[in-house]
Amino acid sequence: MIHKFKLSGHNVLLDVNSGGVHIVDDLTYDLLDNVEPPFEDKCPEGVMKKLSRSYDPGEIEECYEEIVELYKEKILFSEDDYEKFALASVASPIKAMCLHVSHDCNLRCKYCFASTGDYGVGRKNMPLEIAKKAIDFLIEKSYGRKFLEVDFFGGEPSMNYDVVKETVKYAREQEKIHDKVFRFTTTTNGMKLTDEMIDFINQEMYNVVLSIDGRKEVNDRMRVRVDGTGCYDRITENFKRLVEKRGNDKDWYVRGTYTKYNLDFSEDVMHLYDLGFEQISVEPVMADPSEPYAITEADLPRIFKEYEVLADKITRVRESGRFINFFHFMLDLDQGPCAIKRLRGCGCGNEYVAVTPDGDIFPCHQFVGIDEYKMGSILDGSFDMKMKDDFARAHVYTKPECKKCWAKFYCSGGCNANNYMYQGDIRAAHKLSCQIQKKRLEVAILMKALQLMDTAE
Repeated sequence: MIHKFKLSGHNVLLDVNSGGVHIVDDLTYDLLDNVEPPFEDKCPEGVMKKLSRSYDPGEIEECYEEIVELYKEKILFSEDDYEKFALASVASPIKAMCLHVSHDCNLRCKYCFASTGDYGVGRKNMPLEIAKKAIDFLIEKSYGRKFLEVDFFGGEPSMNYDVVKETVKYAREQEKIHDKVFRFTTTTNGMKLTDEMIDFINQEMYNVVLSIDGRKEVNDRMRVRVDGTGCYDRITENFKRLVEKRGNDKDWYVRGTYTKYNLDFSEDVMHLYDLGFEQISVEPVMADPSEPYAITEADLPRIFKEYEVLADKITRVRESGRFINFFHFMLDLDQGPCAIKRLRGCGCGNEYVAVTPDGDIFPCHQFVGIDEYKMGSILDGSFDMKMKDDFARAHVYTKPECKKCWAKFYCSGGCNANNYMYQGDIRAAHKLSCQIQKKRLEVAILMKALQLMDTAE
């Protein structure tokens, strides 16, 4: 399988199974519209006749021979060697947990998938004893895995800050007993950050996600306090302080969103950069089409163009010798993570689970509150292994649309929760998300290919 696209004056060719990327001339690009394996010894007469209207026949024949040679060398139209890994895919030990220490929040973000923090079931915080049981559960279900991950999530985790601190302390004690190593992360809206909290986060959290949408008018339109006022001024100062004290040896990034209200989201990315935040993620909000802020298919041309605009802006920053990292343009053309990771993505419901303040277990934070996807409870020891096995087998070869898609090894089948919420099935690709994902992948592929070409020169 190959995928071709034109972008910024370049003809880009991706060999899907090998991951090889090629910048090709117009003749090669057009010829590949007309030929595919099995190849004949010479360029087919009909193809020669068709392309001779635009190209020299001798050049066409020479180009055809080069394509055939690349095919023989397994550089183009390479075979799919990954399906055998998928067929052997089995359930794995759990290695990561999203710990919902708070189903409460001091913001009322209008697009919040968690019903402004309480997941539609009432505001509450996780008791310490349940947090400890969740750590015990993760240790038990991790089996031979040594390195474990816990993400303090909400709502807003700082609403239950004492439990966060005590849970970290408890987990550190268990490390020694069970020969485990915990890596903690947290997501915060920044409203309650104090110097004490910042010092604790910077000491204990391997990664921290700072939620802010971008420009003041964009952020304060959607991310509002309980009284309806904006939060931009307060959180920007708190985030600047955290990042300044954090240094360069631990991970962090600011995470924003875009909706129909800010389809010029490249401006938000650059605004965050100008504030001093070099690690940036800005993602589309998926919502019911009836919501006034919802992105729809009619917005796609504008979104596609904006990713190209953003790529140009980021390129100019880097060419000036400055650093900026936009997470959705991060790409490894050497095939990146291991095969299993590329086939089934985040590990939702299999290697990764979420635990609520009541001790209920769900496949991930976005499934919380969907009763049919409750996997069990840490209070009574129940855990649905059949559901876990089902998620283990939810990979690109069991998702019909994904199996035939050129982007499958980069998106790993997309978000299972989005698939369920908007398509009704974890194996049915959410088409709007897919189209956006594929566009930003094309932009990222070209950016990376040009960067590698410049390095080689």
